[in-house]
Formats: sequence, structure tokens, C-alpha cells
Amino acid sequence: MIALALGQSRLKFNAVFGITVTTLLLVTAIAGPWLVGYDPLKLDLPSRLTGPSARHLLGADEFGRDVLSRLVNGARTSAWIAFATVLFALVTGTVLGVAAGFLRGWTDRILMMINDAFLAFPGLLLALGIMAVIGASRDGIVLALGLAYMPIVVRVVRSAVLSIREREYVEASRVMGNSEFITMARHVLPNCVAPIIVLATTMFGWVILSESALSFLGLGVPPPAASWGSMLSTARPYISQAPHLIVLPGLCISITLLGINMLGDAVRDWLDPKL
Repeated sequence: MIALALGQSRLKFNAVFGITVTTLLLVTAIAGPWLVGYDPLKLDLPSRLTGPSARHLLGADEFGRDVLSRLVNGARTSAWIAFATVLFALVTGTVLGVAAGFLRGWTDRILMMINDAFLAFPGLLLALGIMAVIGASRDGIVLALGLAYMPIVVRVVRSAVLSIREREYVEASRVMGNSEFITMARHVLPNCVAPIIVLATTMFGWVILSESALSFLGLGVPPPAASWGSMLSTARPYISQAPHLIVLPGLCISITLLGINMLGDAVRDWLDPKL
């Protein structure tokens, strides 16, 4: 009973904290620029490298730009890229995973050979290579990170389909004369929703971290657009003079990842029939 109570308490805390952080991120990304009311690109050179003040609530950067408005703008950038990347990876990965796991044979062999080739490269390294070829842009980041995380989705979905395809209702669908496509769409794909949802929740945080890493390396969203990773990168020379330029975007990344990961744990527990 004590273990059950502790487990329920942990689940409730993870869910509340994760939902709160994720909601704040989405609200900030959608309505933040109107709530702050300050242009993140506006220069205020007399205020450069100043700390929090009435004019700039969280201080100003090396060009006198308002740090709060740039953090809010960075949240919008990260949320949009993460959403588009996860959507791209899930759609393409789910289609390929269902096809490979259900059709088997040469279809499975060819698709998994290609998928294993992608998995041979670390995700961030693969994204770096793609970005070096296509150039730094918002759409380029989505494509690069989407291709980097798609193989994980293919593996997870294929694993789920391999067990589902042997179930009685799948055999019954075949006996009724339904085509393979109808069987996959009606009976196989809906039963893969739970692992896909858990993976999507977790992947959202991975993508935000990867986008920040690419921006830190100079392959993210081109300046002067704001990004948490690029804010960290440009603030390195001023770490002793204006430490808030390093601390604030770092806190935003850390808290966002913690909240999304805890939400992913809660979603996994909710969808696990054993719990």
C-alpha cells in the first residue's frame, strides 16, 4: 500500500509539473510576443550588458536587446521547430514502421536496411551533416532533425506491429476479405497509438535540446532571430561581465526539458496497463 501510494504521488507530481511547464511553453510561444510588448530585435546601445532593471526586466544583451523578449521569442522558435520535427518524424516513421512490420518479406528487409543505415550515425551528428549540406534555416532544421529521429520511430512502431499482426482480430479481418491496407489502417495502426504518444512526448524534449545544440554551434536559426542555443553561444564572451545572459537561457532549456520528460513519464504510466 505504501509503495502504491508513493507511486501514485510520484505520478501526480510528474503530471502536474510536466503539464504546467509544457502549458507555459506553449502559451509563451503562442501569445508571448503580445504579452511582453517589446521588440526582440530593437537595439538599445546605452543599455547593453545591463542587468535587470525597470526598462529591461531581465536585462539587455551585448546589443542592448531586451533579454526577456528574446527568451520569449526563443520559446516560440523552439516550440515551432519541435512540433514540426516531431510531426514529420512521427508521420514518416509510423508509415514506414507499419509497412515494415506488417508486410514483412522484402519490404521489411529493404526498409530496415535503410533505417539501420540512418541509425548507424548519432542523431545530432547526422543532423549536423544534413545542415552543413542544405544550410542553416528553420525548415532545414526541421528536415535534418526529422530525418535524425525518424529511425527511432520506425523501430518502435515496427516492434509494436510485429506483436499486433498476430492477434486474432487481425486474422479475422483477413478472413472477412479486407485488403492489407484496410487491415493496417483499421486494426493495426490504432493499436500503435499508445507507444507513439509516449514517444512523441519524449521526442519533443529531445528536439528542443538538439535544436539548442545546433544553434549553439551556429547551425540553427540564422541571426538576428532569437534562439535559446544561439543566446548561449553569443553570451560566452560576456560570462563574467553579464552572467545573466548565460544563466537565463540555460534555465529555460533545463526547466523545459525537465518538465517535458516528467510529462512523458506520466503519460507512459497512464498508458501502461500494468500500472
